[in-house]
This record gives sequence, structure tokens and C-alpha cells, in this order.
Amino acid sequence: MTGRPYLAIPGPSPVPDRVLNAMHRASPNIYEGEIVEMTRGVVADLKRVACTDQHVAIYIANGHGAWEAAAANMFSRGDKALVVATGRFGIGWGETLRALGVEVALLDFGKSAPADPQRITDALRKDTAHQIKAVLVTHVDTASTARNDLRAIRAAIDAAAHPALYAVDAVATLGCDPLQMDDWGIDVVVGASQKGLMLPPGLAFVWVSDKALAASQSADLSTPYWNWRPRVVGAQFYQYFGGTAPTHHIFGLREALTMLLEEEGLDAAWHRHGRLARSVWAAFDAWAGEPSGIGLNIVEPAHRGHSVTAARIPQGGATRLRRWLEAEAGVTLGIGLGMALPAEPAYDDFLRVAHMGHVNAHMTLGALASMEAGMQALGIPHGAGGVDAAARAFSAAS
Repeated sequence: MTGRPYLAIPGPSPVPDRVLNAMHRASPNIYEGEIVEMTRGVVADLKRVACTDQHVAIYIANGHGAWEAAAANMFSRGDKALVVATGRFGIGWGETLRALGVEVALLDFGKSAPADPQRITDALRKDTAHQIKAVLVTHVDTASTARNDLRAIRAAIDAAAHPALYAVDAVATLGCDPLQMDDWGIDVVVGASQKGLMLPPGLAFVWVSDKALAASQSADLSTPYWNWRPRVVGAQFYQYFGGTAPTHHIFGLREALTMLLEEEGLDAAWHRHGRLARSVWAAFDAWAGEPSGIGLNIVEPAHRGHSVTAARIPQGGATRLRRWLEAEAGVTLGIGLGMALPAEPAYDDFLRVAHMGHVNAHMTLGALASMEAGMQALGIPHGAGGVDAAARAFSAAS
């Protein structure tokens, strides 16, 4: 197929040519010089991404590695966690904790709604012995695309007067949705390189408050590699990474952070992602209704993430459309992860459209136009005017 393919899945996201070019160079001296100085600037700018003045640890890992790093430093075997789940990735973080020997109290809010802060307060008030060491929340679950109100959850923890740490999975939101670690009272934020930060997979990040850093001194799950303390307070360069530095990822990350923070600006990036998200929602609203059965997974716009949108096209229409798009239009959409088991017929009814990272209007609107063409070619029932609605929504959000 001629032309560039477009990967509209929720990670890895499109990598800018500038980032790829920055990585396309010979290996550097890892003992002194450019890479050492560059890393200091990268660490400072990573703190800006999470809006914190506290600490950040870098790991050679993916988002699952970030989960484990955070868990290893927050808990000892036999400790208890309150896990707030609004989709498959919230459930997954809880599974990681259980595998490490942490007791998990799960508050599962299903696959199509955000968490209810009052239920979090109620659960913490029942824990009069303060056995719960941390509350774990996914900001935007990449599977359901439900977005939780992090400030409201902070208030819910405070209302219970509970000393638990507050940890947030922001893998799908960093650089895409507003997130302010210090102002919102978050103790631990986990992220990864392959979504809003516009890099290939391979780096995981854990932002750590002073409170969490102090609490981690008694965590017996911490191992030499996952221990975050040397990565945030170590005196030697190699301690940033628990060994050899991920040199070429650092080169790429330096370029990506310059693009995000210095050239576009974090506020502008948040605004851009909001515009793109609303254009996608408008298209699906036009395609929806009887007899199509098409619809967005999250009903209320305020509860949707700005980086990825989960939707349903019934009667197996989602899988049929995804396959047509990849074969005929060079567009790859995300599977409906966690919405149904692969063996269930409903598995083929869900898909996700990503609009995260290095993405602009012609990319997102082009994907929507290709989707509409695919529905026409496949005879999938849908309402008219999806692309027009998307264009109007994008223009109105200027």
C-alpha cells in the first residue's frame, strides 16, 4: 500500500520524525559528557510534565513495569491496598499487586462509568485500623476510556481522614489530559513513554512525593532493580537507571519533551487533545442511533478521556471495520480490550480510536473519514454526516 499507514491505537502512538531522527545516532559515552548532562534536563522536564516539584524515577520497562515499580516501593508482603477500577487496566493493576503478595480490596465500578468518590470515602472509613496503605486509581482506563476525577478522589480520601498514599496510573493521560500531581495531592504517578510522550515503548516513569519516598523505606517488596530511592537521590549517573542508561530513548525523550513543553506548551497540548476528542465524539454521535446501535462506551462527555475513545459497532461491525480499514485504508484502530472475552461474540463489537500524542486534525479527521467510508463499503448501518459533525466540532472548539 502506498502512502504512510496511520496507527490510531492507544499506544504505541505515532512517533515524530524529529524524535526518530534524534535516536538515529551512534552510542554515546555513558560515563561523562553529553548524555549525563542531557539526563539532568530530562529529569527536570519530566517533573514539569506531571506538574510536580518532587521526584521522578525512570525505568527501562513498559507501563506494567511502572505498576510493579510503584507497588514494590509502596508495599510490604501482606499489606493491603484499595484498588479503584473503571476498566481492564484498573483490574490489571490489582492483579499485579496480588501476584506480589499484597491484599487487594477492589472497588470495581464496571466498564462504562467513573468511580464514585463517596464509595471510596465509605471504604476508607471502615478501615479504622488503617490497614490500607495506598489507594490506587487509573486516571483514564485505556480500555474503557473512563476518566476519573482525581481531585474529587483526593477529597474523598481526605474526607475519611485516612493516611493512605494516593497513587494514580496516568499512562494514558500524561501530555493529553490535565494532571497536576502536587496541586491535586497525588503521592505516586505512573506513566510510560509510548503514548502522550511520543516515544517508542521502553521507558516507564514513576513520580514520587516526599511522603511516598519516606514511606518506601519500610517496603519489603522493593528489590535492587525496582527500588526507586537510588533513581531519585543516587549520586552516580548509572543509578538513574539501575545500570546502563537507555541512551537512545533518552535522546528521543529529550526531543519529545522539547516539542511538548517548549514549542507547543503543556496547556496547548491539553487543549489540542480536547479538540480532537470532541471531534471523534461528534462523529460517533452522528453515526449512532437506531437502527445502527453504534455508540460511545462512556455516555457523559465529562467522564471521557481525551486521549482515546472506546465505542461499539454491533453485530461484529467493529472487527469487520477494523480489518477493512487496515487492508484498504492503511488505518489501524485499537481492539475493544477488556469489553468482552475473545471467545464471546460481543468481543467483535468494540473498538478504540486513539487521538494521543503526535496527532493533529488531518490525522484524526482522516481516520474518521476512512471509518465512514468503511462502514459504507461494508454495509454497516450508521447515521449520516459523521465527518461533517467532526469537522464542525473541531472548528467550534478553537
